[in-house]
Amino acid sequence: AATVITSMFSAIPYVGSLLVEWLWGGFCVGDGTLKRFYVFHFVGPFIMIVLVAFHIMNLHETGSSNSLGVSSDADITCFHSLYTFKDLVWIVIMLYFLVMVCLWSPDLFINPYNYIPASSLKTPQHIE
Repeated sequence: AATVITSMFSAIPYVGSLLVEWLWGGFCVGDGTLKRFYVFHFVGPFIMIVLVAFHIMNLHETGSSNSLGVSSDADITCFHSLYTFKDLVWIVIMLYFLVMVCLWSPDLFINPYNYIPASSLKTPQHIE
């Protein structure tokens, strides 16, 4: 995937090579490239969550725009603090359960094949 993204960015005229060097650190897919790739894939969902939350709050505060110029004050839904509190309580409860699973039984969702000792003389099952 990193190779495809590198090729797509490098195809942009004039700024493609600069963009690739800034984003990945060069055209070679190596250790630094993969670290940046994983960082972007880890941070990306959090950025999307913030943007979605901002979008929802903005829609509740100002309403949606319309091309006719008709006042949309009647269509604005009040973003009530109780709904926000309810959502925050749900998030805290889910994070609590996630932290408890991670702290008390971190191996709960891990593949049991990870605990089989490796043998350099045998081909792994998923390759056979």
